[in-house]
Amino acid sequence: MDGSSKEEEEDSTFTNISLTDDPDHSSRSLYRRPRRLFTKMMNADMDAVDAENQVELEEKTRLINQVLELQHTLEDLSARVDAVKEENLKLKSENQVLGQYIENLMSASSVFQTTDTKSKRK
Repeated sequence: MDGSSKEEEEDSTFTNISLTDDPDHSSRSLYRRPRRLFTKMMNADMDAVDAENQVELEEKTRLINQVLELQHTLEDLSARVDAVKEENLKLKSENQVLGQYIENLMSASSVFQTTDTKSKRK
């Protein structure tokens, strides 16, 4: 028995096995049930994968929306900080001008001139 005769024996064994006693059943009808079952199993698996993917997609979408919302909030806060900085600089400048004005008024007025309190008390 060489290798080729063994292969021929195996091939003839598989081809000679009858799957049904009824000769009217074609080989196509023999595979309907397993294919349907396989298709149903595949569909169930695909449904499970689709459901899992749907959950992942919803989670990703939720996270993306949350990130976008946080980005918009950060942009709003940054704009607010910039506006407050500008207002602060403006107020500082106004305070300097008012402080200088008050100093000039006080130096021009005799009421606010410094006096030597020790010499008057004697």
